[in-house]
Amino acid sequence: MTGAEVANALFVATIVVYAAAMFSYAVEYAFDKRAPKRAKALVASGGGGGIDADADASDEAPTEAPISPAAARGAGRLGLVLTFLGTAALLASIVVRVVYTGRWPWGNMFEYTVGVALAGMTTWLILVTRGSVPRRLGLFATFAVTMVLGTSVRVYTEAGPLVPALDSYWIIIHVTAAICASGILLIGCVFAILHLLKRAHDRRVSDGKPVRFPVNIAERLPDATALERLTFKIHVFAFPLLTFGIIAGSVWAHLAWGRYWNWDPKEVWAFIAWVVYAAYLHARVSGRSAKANAPWIAILGYAVMLFNLTAVNLVFGGLHSYAGV
Repeated sequence: MTGAEVANALFVATIVVYAAAMFSYAVEYAFDKRAPKRAKALVASGGGGGIDADADASDEAPTEAPISPAAARGAGRLGLVLTFLGTAALLASIVVRVVYTGRWPWGNMFEYTVGVALAGMTTWLILVTRGSVPRRLGLFATFAVTMVLGTSVRVYTEAGPLVPALDSYWIIIHVTAAICASGILLIGCVFAILHLLKRAHDRRVSDGKPVRFPVNIAERLPDATALERLTFKIHVFAFPLLTFGIIAGSVWAHLAWGRYWNWDPKEVWAFIAWVVYAAYLHARVSGRSAKANAPWIAILGYAVMLFNLTAVNLVFGGLHSYAGV
């Protein structure tokens, strides 16, 4: 097998392993009765700062379940092991691609998307190993990352040398910063969505209204306040990375094209995303009304990021079109 074939095999193995991990997390999420119907959670004080994975324990036992709570927790532990294995396989795929091509691995849309998936899953693993989130929420993290990887197949590009315009050390600085920010913000978007689901679930329960799909998914989620605080902390961490990535891109543009800003579609939409995330952070620290709407702004921010990654790359022409897909 060539290096490219090995990298592709590892990539496919990653998707399969992540899918298996997602199923294992789903078993724990559904059948571990320590996850209560009205989940309790807290944000730990001090350095960890997150959702206490053990604070939502409950002794409620099901009347009858096909899988025991102990078996469900075992499935969750298996899911975490599989997540580590899948992430190692994804990293190995990138490293093999680097060795085979002899260049930094962010030369096209496929490689960029794979990098975002790696950054996102690494973010999740850091959160769960620190005890900042309950392990069972890996169901949603692995779903998001697996969807990203699955989508990247549509823009697969054979491993090869960089085009001359990208053959610069600035690709390491600018694109790596953008990838890390995008991956972290992916997980932040997941938690923003979960927060909104939990908030809607709690409101319907308190009003005595029936809870239907998809809101009923939130039955076993931690407390809405804790989810919102974690969402905010993730975005606070990612925003400087996003800012640095845009600034580094401007410096590279000056060196490559003689101008810091060229009103290229990629630049414009990256700036729009930055403005949306700045608006989210502002709304989050503003009054109660603005804070309540802040998660929607965070989701809008990632929607803009996805638009910039997909539509701008595939539809609009511009100075960045040399990267192809």
